[in-house]
Amino acid sequence: MKAPDLGSEKVFRTVLKLVLPAMAAQFINVLYSIVDRLYVGNIAGIGDVALAAVGVCAPIATLISSFSFLVGIGGAPLFAMAMGEKREDQAKKILSNALYALTAVAVLVSVLVIALERPLLMTFGASQTTYVYARRYLLIYAAGSVFAILTMGLNQYITAQGYSGIAMLITLTGAALNIALDPLFIFVFHLDTAGAALATILSQFFSCLLAVLFLCRKKAPIRLGFSPFDAKLIGRIAKLGFAPFLIAATDSLIIIATNAVLQARGGESGDFWITVSTIVQAFFQLVTLPMMGISTGSQPVLSYNYGAKNIALIKRAEKYILSLCLAFTAFMTAISFLCAGPFVSLFTSTPEVAEKSVWGIRVFMIGAIPLSLPYAFVDGLTALGYPHYAIIVSLTRKVAVYLGCTFLFPALWGVQAAFYAEPAADIAGAILAVIVFAVAFPRILKKRQTAGSLFAQAEPENAQK
Repeated sequence: MKAPDLGSEKVFRTVLKLVLPAMAAQFINVLYSIVDRLYVGNIAGIGDVALAAVGVCAPIATLISSFSFLVGIGGAPLFAMAMGEKREDQAKKILSNALYALTAVAVLVSVLVIALERPLLMTFGASQTTYVYARRYLLIYAAGSVFAILTMGLNQYITAQGYSGIAMLITLTGAALNIALDPLFIFVFHLDTAGAALATILSQFFSCLLAVLFLCRKKAPIRLGFSPFDAKLIGRIAKLGFAPFLIAATDSLIIIATNAVLQARGGESGDFWITVSTIVQAFFQLVTLPMMGISTGSQPVLSYNYGAKNIALIKRAEKYILSLCLAFTAFMTAISFLCAGPFVSLFTSTPEVAEKSVWGIRVFMIGAIPLSLPYAFVDGLTALGYPHYAIIVSLTRKVAVYLGCTFLFPALWGVQAAFYAEPAADIAGAILAVIVFAVAFPRILKKRQTAGSLFAQAEPENAQK
């Protein structure tokens, strides 16, 4: 498969070649969690309880995976910038050190989660009823999470070389295997939530193997090797990756906090509301993760041309990226009103759960179209080497607004009001993102026109100040 020319004047075509497979890959990633929830929710006798248990584990699993962004999305823009400057030696060094960092982070995170599983689960929404099922799922998932972190991280470097289609196929292969193994482990071997976790980590192991083999092949433009360990370079990668990591991590923490609020405010109905939230979050991931495929999948175009000082192409690419995000969220908003019922019916046959889940999905989608703006602008600025703007927008939207509303709204209007925290945060985040982007973007491009090599000094930001 031939990679697209990242410096081509046909920017829209290049963006589409990267974005469509990246969106598909993120959609497939959603399938990992959705398929687990779908099968678990249909286990005879314990379906709703087991689904609530997996719902408690889901944000913790997402938090684990988010550590891949620290090195994957952190290093991939630097990697593409080096390619734009025709610095293949630097690109190889970045890729090798990214592998070292991903492995170390994956092992550390796995050990910590296993050691702290009970306080994590009980603090973040598990009840005495759901704990036993949540524990089975989380311990197995955490033990194999090294494969999830490595796969997601290395796929960023495959995409950064223009091979987003290969990255998609690697993810697709793992998802297909997960779909095949889930019913085997859950229903044939009667392993309930443990079976769902086991199917997931085996699938992720296979995807990880494929990613490593692709990067090690002889015909790879930048081949995975063993360059000398460079702590300073890893620090630079982590600094750039901190913003996307923080964004993903706060997403997980918000869901964890929401589960805790629903459990506390819901009283005896706490598990019921967590089950509803689990289904709603599953649908909303069908919006946010493919949109992240647009905003992060297109980053190689921005980073490469930033390295090459092709300012006109950067401007055009950013317009196309924003347009694609807006079109996608508009489409998914329509889908939420047309297909929420059938989607919910895949997870539960309990009428009360189904009714509230459909309502919750439509509440979440109120701010979906404005959410396009933070995604397109924040990831665009990160691709240019300015992650601190992403941190400002994301922390304001998620911590100040979302978490604040999650605790405030139920206190004022009851447990159901917690669901309105999402659209409130999305609309506030869109307003802030527009202001930050309008001020920062022109200045960044103007500075790049007169700057030297991005790798001549310690940090890309400092080289331009």
